[in-house]
Parts: sequence; structure tokens; C-alpha cells
Amino acid sequence: MTNHDFSRFSVPSAEPLQIAVVGSGYVGLVAAVCFAEMGHEVICVDNDQRKVDALKGGDTLIHELHLPELLNRYRNTRVRFMTDLAEATRECQAIFIAVGTPQSETGDADLSYVEAVACEIARTLTSYKVIVEKSTVPVYTNEWIRRVIERNGVHRELFDVVSNPEFLREGTAVADFLHPDRIVVGSDTPRAAALLAEIYAPLTSGTYYQKPDHIRGACSTAAPPPLLDTSTKSAEIIKHASNAFLALKISFINAVANLCEAADANVEQVARGMGLDRRIGARFLRPGIGYGGSCFPKDVAAFRSVAEQMGVDFTLLCEVEKINVGQKKRFLSKVRSALWTLRGKRLAVLGLSFKGETDDIRESPAIEMVKMLLAEGCSISAFDPAAMDRARQVLPPAANLAYEESAYDAARDADALLILTDWQEFATLDLALLHKSLRYAIVIDGRNLYDPQVMVQHGFTYLSVGRPAATPVRDFVSIS
Repeated sequence: MTNHDFSRFSVPSAEPLQIAVVGSGYVGLVAAVCFAEMGHEVICVDNDQRKVDALKGGDTLIHELHLPELLNRYRNTRVRFMTDLAEATRECQAIFIAVGTPQSETGDADLSYVEAVACEIARTLTSYKVIVEKSTVPVYTNEWIRRVIERNGVHRELFDVVSNPEFLREGTAVADFLHPDRIVVGSDTPRAAALLAEIYAPLTSGTYYQKPDHIRGACSTAAPPPLLDTSTKSAEIIKHASNAFLALKISFINAVANLCEAADANVEQVARGMGLDRRIGARFLRPGIGYGGSCFPKDVAAFRSVAEQMGVDFTLLCEVEKINVGQKKRFLSKVRSALWTLRGKRLAVLGLSFKGETDDIRESPAIEMVKMLLAEGCSISAFDPAAMDRARQVLPPAANLAYEESAYDAARDADALLILTDWQEFATLDLALLHKSLRYAIVIDGRNLYDPQVMVQHGFTYLSVGRPAATPVRDFVSIS
């Protein structure tokens, strides 16, 4: 059942709701502190005692804007951390499942962690609870959660299952949670939908934005976020379809960038001309070395797999993936075109995380590029503002791989500098100092952070994505 009446929740309840969040990763931890910021009482559950102890001590474990201040404000008071899911289930009205759904070898989402949590919740249920799937999952997952709980002997009247997908971007996840474009609630009963509406009422009513110390963002008291009421299946598809469409936009503009290079056109101009069309929009029309991270690669593969299982021809997603893989190979060819041979070359690499403003290296195109360059016989000096500790776990320091303390240290005596991640600080480098640091003034920019003409004026040979190569004009003295 959908289209429920939420009018009585236009003003938040005077009493805080009791919420459990299972999982303390990017989604779970951000959700926990943001629910607390909205005024609720939260228990964040994780089965890793070391993570729980670290969070109790104030360590956020991940690099995320606003997260340290909110954790410091609410930890051990409005947000408690524990390993005991049974206790959290007994105390709370709503239990949000925010555990990992990694990609399996077949491309499907591995839902074993979700199933394990559902079974553990079932063993404790004695009164009505709303179980909320917050992880990214394929359609019918909510139905399976319901079946699993019933198979463990829980009466159907004691629980409801809701789909409440997240739409968070790493690096801006806290602001995205508190200032969402929309809040999707997929439920099949009025009482479950009503509880979710009450949980999110501080946002949808606009009252949260009246707090003097609220996190700033796009929403306001006058323009609060809408709550979209759907079925559970629709909500599950909304999440996968949204991520797949954004990945498609990235792959599309990368394919356009390749055409621009062939035609000696400028993809930045093309993207601007496209983005000014309100039907298209400018966001995600930025060419580069491909998408990565914990969401897009996994979700595109899972969405394609679900379509195949249901007999739906969705080969468009295969092309999205193919373009994304090919983009890294094209960038390697671009590096080779600038340096001729790669064996023995010393390269400076700026950026290891999959995108700027995060330390996440999962499915990072930058990490893949480093591996490809090392396989070509290059030596790498790398710098990333936040992701080097995580990078060391998958790419340990070696004779041909060093981690430096700054962009300029990485550039020292390098044959070329490669920009692989769109950190804002990489777009504001001291170009005179950078020129002085490099052995050869060659910059190969996989994120198009600079104006080619500015780079030429500073004496650089500059290669980017989807734009003509820019080379300084040098005066040569004729010898007669």
C-alpha cells in the first residue's frame, strides 16, 4: 500500500524516537550521527569490538566533512556504540540495516550480511518493530528479509520491513543526509510508513533548519526536502536506477570526450553546452579517467544482473561498464604519448582515493592507474591528502613506489606529473613551484582541473581529457 497520509507528522514529535543503526561504515555511521543531530536517540551496532571502542573514543574511522564535530557532540550520549544487536533491538522502535553488500564474482550483490542481521533481529523480537533496509540492495530484498524473519518464528504482526535507500556522496555525506534532494520511503503498510515519516519529520517539516547550529546546505525551513512514498520494490529500484543513470552520464561524457579528442574539439565546451539544457543538467558531465568507489561499479553490475535474472535486456549497462574500463586504458596511452617509453620513467601521482574529499580507495581508478604504471616499469612518487594510509594496505611502499608528504615532494625530479583525483587542493597548486620541482614540465591531468592556456603560460606541456594538448611555443636558434 502506498500514498499514505503523513499530514499528522508535519511537526516532529516532542519525544525523541529510539533508533538502532546496524553497521558503522560510511552509511551507518553517517546515519547514526545525523539521526542524533535531528533529535533522536540512536544505538549504532557493529560486530567489530575494535571499531566500537574507537568510535566511543571519538575516532570517526573515515574522512568525512562534519562527521568529527557531530560525533564529538553526540557520542556516548545521544549516540551509543555497542556490539549487542539484541539489546539494541529490544530498546529501539526502528532498526536500520546499513551493512555491506559487496559484489560477488557473478556481479550480484552479496546479501549474506543482510540475511545474518535479519536472523539475529528475529531471535530477539517480542514487540512490534520496523526494520529498515538502508543498504543498497536489489529488488525483492525486502521480501526476502520478511521471509527470513518469519522463518525464524516471528509472527507477521510483530514487524514491518521498509526500504529507505540512501543517496549520499562520500565527502559530503553528512550534508547530503541532512539536505537531501528527496527522502524515499518504500513501505507496504501505513503504520511502518507513519513511523518513517515521524523519524524524518525534523527535515520534512523544516524545523531542523531553524536550529542555530544546524549543518548548512541546500534545504531550509522554506524549502524542506520532499518525502516520496512508494512501494518497497519501487524504492529498491529507485536506488539502483539512480546510481546506474549517474554512471551512464559519466561514461557518456567520457565517450564524448574521446570523440572530442579525435575531432580536436573541447569537451568542456561541449559539456557546458549540454548542461545548460535543463532537461540534461550539468552535474556528472565531467570527463575523467572513469568512475569508481564503493557504489557505482557494484551497483551497475548488480542492476544489470537483476535485469538478466528477470529476462530484461539491459545491455546498455554493459556498454557503460565497457567505456569505464576503457577510459583507464586510454589514459595510459595518453601518458605513453607524452613520454614515448614508460620503463624507467619516474612519475609523480597526485590522488589515490576514488574521488576528492574522501579517503576511500575502493574501486579507485587512481589505484588502478598506479598498478598499470608499475606494471609498465615506472617508478611512482604518490601523494594524497587523506588516502595514503589506506593505499599502503593495497600498494605497500617499495623500491618503485614511494609515498610523499606533499604534491611538491612527489613532483621533485619527476619526468611528468599525473593528476588522478579531483581534490580541490590539486586545482590550486603553486604552478611556479611545481614547474621548478619537475624534471620535465609535463602535466597529464585526468580530472581537467586546469585551463590549458594557463598551463602553457606557466611553461607546461599539458594533456587533459577531451581537450587538445597544449604545448608552449619555444624559440629555436637557427645554426648556419
